[in-house]
Amino acid sequence: MKRVSVRRSPIHGKGVFALQALPAGVRIFEYKGLVTTWREAARWYRSRPDGGHTFLFGLSGGHVIDGGRGGNGARWLNHACVANCEAIEQAGRVYIETVRDIAPGEELFIDYALEVPRASHRDALAAYACHCGTKRCRGTMLGVG
Repeated sequence: MKRVSVRRSPIHGKGVFALQALPAGVRIFEYKGLVTTWREAARWYRSRPDGGHTFLFGLSGGHVIDGGRGGNGARWLNHACVANCEAIEQAGRVYIETVRDIAPGEELFIDYALEVPRASHRDALAAYACHCGTKRCRGTMLGVG
């Protein structure tokens, strides 16, 4: 039985929603897409007219998974400052797991914890404003620290 579906989100665009109860500690799916370099991913998105919307997931080894090219529904996970899921990297692959019990119909979130160069940090605050609505919202999708 299918556990999640992608549909319109009240937070932003599309989102991923639980179709059934999901207990804490469950692996939902893998974040899939083309594994490439950051330079190639940046080049690709600069050449597209809608380059502002990306599905890039950075890997610890310096590469990136581009969910916009060959990706799956995981690319529609929205950000929340207090997320109910987390991304786990294992051997160059990224899996999404629940961090608490999730009710049917609830939207799944991860904390994007985005990083931008320090020089552009002030402009990034506006560009990466968070609208998750949680009590502990930090106001940005950028990482802390």
